[in-house]
Amino acid sequence: MKEELWCCRRCKINWRNLFLAGAILTTAGVMLQTPSLPSYPLNTLFISPSETLMLSSHSFLNGSLHTTKIVTEARLGEFQVMQTTPTHVSPINSSTGLTQAMPVKEERGRVSELKSSVPRRRRKKRKINNDLKVIEPPSPPSHLPTRFEKYIWSFPPDDALAYAKKEIEHAPVVTNDSYLHVPLFQNFSIFKRSYELMELILKVYIYPDGARPIFHVPHLMGIYASEGWFMKLMEGNKKFVTRIPEKAHLFYMPYSARQLQQALYVPNSHDLRPLSIFLRDHVNMIAAKYPFWNRTHGSDHFLVACHDWGPYTVTEHPELRRNAIKALCNADLSDGIFVPGKDVSLPETTIRNPSRPLQYIGHGNKVSQRPILAFFAGNMHGRVRPRLLKYWRDKDEDMKIYGLLPLRVSRQMSYIQHMKSSKYCICPMGYEVNSPRIVEAIYYECVPVIIADNFVLPFSDVLDWSTFSVVVTEKDIPRLKEILLAIPLRKYLRMQVNVKMVQRHFLWNLRPMRYDLFHMILHSIWFSRLNQVQILHT
Repeated sequence: MKEELWCCRRCKINWRNLFLAGAILTTAGVMLQTPSLPSYPLNTLFISPSETLMLSSHSFLNGSLHTTKIVTEARLGEFQVMQTTPTHVSPINSSTGLTQAMPVKEERGRVSELKSSVPRRRRKKRKINNDLKVIEPPSPPSHLPTRFEKYIWSFPPDDALAYAKKEIEHAPVVTNDSYLHVPLFQNFSIFKRSYELMELILKVYIYPDGARPIFHVPHLMGIYASEGWFMKLMEGNKKFVTRIPEKAHLFYMPYSARQLQQALYVPNSHDLRPLSIFLRDHVNMIAAKYPFWNRTHGSDHFLVACHDWGPYTVTEHPELRRNAIKALCNADLSDGIFVPGKDVSLPETTIRNPSRPLQYIGHGNKVSQRPILAFFAGNMHGRVRPRLLKYWRDKDEDMKIYGLLPLRVSRQMSYIQHMKSSKYCICPMGYEVNSPRIVEAIYYECVPVIIADNFVLPFSDVLDWSTFSVVVTEKDIPRLKEILLAIPLRKYLRMQVNVKMVQRHFLWNLRPMRYDLFHMILHSIWFSRLNQVQILHT
């Protein structure tokens, strides 16, 4: 003992400070634990093995939490206890240190009040948004113009186009991209380089002439809305539009075939000549007022028309029909108006709400939730649809082929639900080769089956439609199910993924995004203009 005291004395321990620190730590520990423990009489702290708190598997219905057994003796969040005597339990009041009695009925009232208030709060927070969510592509890097870019911008329009065409012919090989899906494209390297040069070089002059509403008044609703949305976004664009026509590579005549039909067509007359005469006179006025049409005979001018009658409005002006670039929904090779390689096939899209063009589209089901092999419902017009119904209506459970969707069927499953529940969506032509069902099928991630001979598919200059659609000739309609079943499952799964990936190229955005429908149409027009440029190979 003496030796131990001697060792402690040698270490020179400050016993006063040591005891003081121990007292402080002990007091702090007691004070930190005390507020978290409820005050229960000693005879009540027995955990009941028979009565425990039972919660359902965290299931929510309309925002409320359901319990399989209501707790009566304890508050939610407290320990699970059983009272052996009718003693009222309450937590310690941290400010006074006194226990306050609280009746069990009052506790029940607070619990039920808490439960009833939860759904109301959550309903306020939940907001249904049916707009399609679009992943925005990366923007091109913003920087001050380089010396090279200034040099390119100094080119006269014809020299700039010749430079772009030569660059595209020698495009570097690109096999991967962080945003674009490479398998969708005919030649991804060429598309990528062409698109980059379009963003760098292209300038469009918009003619301010033309009487309203046929000119400068976009039609933004319904199945003919593509022409109106392109007009709206083009006229509001600052990147590609120039006010100096001498710097323009393309000239846009912003007319609407839909507005022209509504303004001039005499109902039931079946006479489209007044429409084409009106457009002919407008082009002649442009040619007389400006020098640009006569300089190229209209080959650097373009128009965009989605109405079925769009091709027939150009027939009275030979140069307009032969030379100008026509972006048409009715891209029919059989009528001799649409010129492949020069004209552009315009997608036909249905817009229901112009202020929210992405509302109520998309969100397709998974493949496992698509029990229907093929689906079609629509009006009976044209030569193809009656033939389709003749062979497949009420003939096969896997083939849901209707005219107008019967009321008994639509009560159980709507038109859109049918598309979301089908592996393939049949898209037959109507009076004309174009159909909005093609883009609708893409929106709902249903592989489109296109039945329209002589139809030039939209963006077929860059997109490979065989990777995300099926084209069936009209004569093969009796073999339709056989053709679809012959597609291997692995190939179908690839096509269904590709449908999801190509969707972004067929969307109208209030604020245009790179590679969306506006930019894809503009690129096809730009690409068509480059195809006409002759360059000297040295």
